[in-house]
Amino acid sequence: MSRWTAIRCRRLPVSFRLDRRVPPVLLALGGIALALTVLSLGTGQYPVPPGEVVRTLLGGGSREYDFVIRTLRLPRALVAFLVGLALAMAGAILQAITRNPLASPDVTGLSAGAGLGAVAVMVFLPDAPWSALTPAALAGGLAAGGLTYWLGWKGGSHPLRLVLVGIGIAAAAQALTNTVMATTQSLRVGEALVWLTGSVYGRSWQHLRPMLPWLGVGVPAALLMARHLDVLHLDEDLARGLGSRVEWHRGMLFLIAVTLGSAAVAAAGTLGFVGLMAPHIARRLVGPAHGGLLPTAGMVGGLMVLAADLIGRTLLAPIEVPAGVVTAAVGAPYFLYLLFRNR
Repeated sequence: MSRWTAIRCRRLPVSFRLDRRVPPVLLALGGIALALTVLSLGTGQYPVPPGEVVRTLLGGGSREYDFVIRTLRLPRALVAFLVGLALAMAGAILQAITRNPLASPDVTGLSAGAGLGAVAVMVFLPDAPWSALTPAALAGGLAAGGLTYWLGWKGGSHPLRLVLVGIGIAAAAQALTNTVMATTQSLRVGEALVWLTGSVYGRSWQHLRPMLPWLGVGVPAALLMARHLDVLHLDEDLARGLGSRVEWHRGMLFLIAVTLGSAAVAAAGTLGFVGLMAPHIARRLVGPAHGGLLPTAGMVGGLMVLAADLIGRTLLAPIEVPAGVVTAAVGAPYFLYLLFRNR
């Protein structure tokens, strides 16, 4: 019996080839995410038993627990999970369209460009609401992505050129960000510095809401174009031979990756290596077909940031270590391992 299941929509020209491993893996990851969320909501200076956490989420907890869980901790946990999901899906898309296992939002310059846009708003417009960070980060990410695509174009957008140019754009954007913070006397420079390390500290519902529309567009669009990712992951001439509009599809998917990565950066700063590691873990779980790989990578990425935030809160309590420091501590050795394995 084949391990593949074909899913087709009769009303729309959309189809998926789904590995039979995907549903049980997603179910297991969902269960782990729920358990980790309950643990995260109950952990802190004011501990809450798991049973009370569940009771409060279902609407039956005390008023005191309700404030701690629903107002202080739940939005932070949701932001952490959604940021990880967005970065992981963006990383999976970039690895497919560049055919490079080392590609990710932070390696290709998208995160650095989005970070520059958000920092510019934080420093030069200190009275701007938090919701202004998302369009600013998106503009920075689009500028970095557009510049990468333009400079990497030479009769076509060769995957290797996109990665190499992206690394240069990331370095330039990071240098500009450091220059802005070093030459400005804004009171928010310290806040911007902490934010750039990648953190979900103090996140509330006002930080969660601005990213939801972008994820509401980017995530379904990525899933609908999953079959094009499968084709683009092949040799370019072979993809054209199969009828793929290579440049059009690559450009659209690149835009989706920029949207997802920028929304994540606006909400939690530049969390490194999540977009690199999560797709590789997902491939080991469900295989390379992107119809199952994208949602699995998203779940893995969400779990990674949730776990990193929980570790950061408890490792040196009461001092909080930013989640980005935890992901970097794990991701940097993993990046070197991938570099060595792929020569």
